[in-house]
Amino acid sequence: MAALPVYRWRLAPDGYATRRQLRARGLRPGGQCVAAQLERPRRRRGPLVAYLYRIDLAKPVRPMRPGRWAALAAANRARRVCPQCRRDAGYVIPTSLGMCVPCAYPDSADSPRSV
Repeated sequence: MAALPVYRWRLAPDGYATRRQLRARGLRPGGQCVAAQLERPRRRRGPLVAYLYRIDLAKPVRPMRPGRWAALAAANRARRVCPQCRRDAGYVIPTSLGMCVPCAYPDSADSPRSV
């Protein structure tokens, strides 16, 4: 296996892009192997590495199908339901609390359910 070409940060030649850059163009790697890598030096640790893919071999992003949209909507809806009181909180339940704010702090004067 040949070694990957390594470029310094911001000095990669045209025709290469990271996954995020591909996504911004509406593309995906499409099964191709990593073509090169970028290295950004750091002072106290090893360099930051970003993998590059060839733009000419990238494929278009697959569109979302209705079933996937429905599954995503259901998952987001489930993140809003409090497991304690089973109500829609109106916001995504914080994972740090694990329940809506009124259930986490029932004695608080700021609780909307205590009014």
